[in-house]
Amino acid sequence: MGGVMPKFLISSFFMWAVPLAILFAFNNNLLPGIDNMSPHSLTIVSGFLAVISVNVVIVFYIYMAMKEPSDKHEPDPKFLAEAKASVSKPTSESLKKEE
Repeated sequence: MGGVMPKFLISSFFMWAVPLAILFAFNNNLLPGIDNMSPHSLTIVSGFLAVISVNVVIVFYIYMAMKEPSDKHEPDPKFLAEAKASVSKPTSESLKKEE
């Protein structure tokens, strides 16, 4: 579990930073060839690329999660026993229905 949190934080940072960098680059004419675009087209293209960049980061995060070995994640036996006990324990609603 030690590698999960850094991956999540890095992915979250890139989901925030990459779209802002794309929008900043388009709005400040930092990319070559966008000087000739109309403001409407500039807004559409920069917004579209920002959304695509977030999806790319999400896909990369899912890929990294799928690459982790599945045998490494074993449930805690104490938690598992408590969960099974809580599922089989009757609730007050089920007792009322039986009466």
